[in-house]
Amino acid sequence: MEVDVPVNAAWTSETVAWIEEQARAAGFHAAGVSAADSADGVDAERFSAWVAEGRAGEMEYLKRRNEEGTLLRSGVPVAIPWARSVVVCALNYNSGGPRSVETAAGDAGWIARYAWSGRAGEDGGLRPTDYHEELLGRLRVVEAVLKERMDCETRCYVDTGPLVERTVAARAGVGWIGKNTCVIRQGMGSWLLLGVIVTSLPVEERAALTVAVDRCGTCTRCIDACPTGALVAEHEMDASRCIAYLTIEKKGEIPVELREGMGRQVFGCDICQDVCPWNRRAPVAATQGMEMRRELVNPSLEWLGSLDAAEFKRWFMGSPLERTRRKRLLRNVAIAMGNSGEGRFLARLEQWAGGDDAVLAESARWAMERIRREGKDAVGVQGSASI
Repeated sequence: MEVDVPVNAAWTSETVAWIEEQARAAGFHAAGVSAADSADGVDAERFSAWVAEGRAGEMEYLKRRNEEGTLLRSGVPVAIPWARSVVVCALNYNSGGPRSVETAAGDAGWIARYAWSGRAGEDGGLRPTDYHEELLGRLRVVEAVLKERMDCETRCYVDTGPLVERTVAARAGVGWIGKNTCVIRQGMGSWLLLGVIVTSLPVEERAALTVAVDRCGTCTRCIDACPTGALVAEHEMDASRCIAYLTIEKKGEIPVELREGMGRQVFGCDICQDVCPWNRRAPVAATQGMEMRRELVNPSLEWLGSLDAAEFKRWFMGSPLERTRRKRLLRNVAIAMGNSGEGRFLARLEQWAGGDDAVLAESARWAMERIRREGKDAVGVQGSASI
């Protein structure tokens, strides 16, 4: 699609500062602008090699190509030829609460921090929210004021666009890409959710765009802490081994050799961020729509395993967990039960092992064998949660 851009419509240092202010007014905590064609080819080559090595796992959307056979995510203009720049907006989702690496009850599971989100309802309680919708609503506000001031074509994305958000975020000065592949912002840490507005506005050569400086130094705590070896090198992740991928994206049976490393994680994983020194004093944000649903912090595995279809819908409809669906969540819960070593879970696992869901049955049998190998009695014990 060809888009005619007026000669006087372009990003300058002044308009970049202005859009950053508009993003903060819309509820974001940081923002920046990156030229869409700022990649020097190195990132495209790395992404192509990453996909070729099978590190995208079953995430087929990352492997999509155009008619020429080029990976769409190898560069913004590949999928969106009219794109000249990207506005990157970041939302701090740190609502406080414990960390996954802290001591917890032996029967507790873990749900990734970003999925605790809720918004106050009419009854005073918190109803489930999904960060995709929360960010998209804010992006639309920024997009509207941008188009009021500057004549341009735009498109908003939250995890759905044909681009690698963290790459443009680093070039936009929002933060640097840490060794755990998360975007880290000095003074804010890595509890950041990203949304982007692709625009047809070029960037003036004189515009002073800030590129984030990598401040990870010699630290390798995230790499050392990853239980499944997904962080294969600095700034390099094998997503097919990542617990977040395994618990959310992976369908069917999870590779046996990775199950013990999953520990008590049932949806996503925060370990590489929990151990990051930049998150020690990360500010807690009272972000509307991202409030902490306390019931989802260190949730009981027994409770999660007992949810029928109606209860699952009541608790998780409209939340990130809805995308995983109950079937996959139970598979993850079964593995977490096995890793707990708690004999109290044997009855539930035996029930699943004899059920019609072949994947859940196999996962339950594995968990039962692991518990019996651990040798804990049916009463169970309290102790440190496995990571």
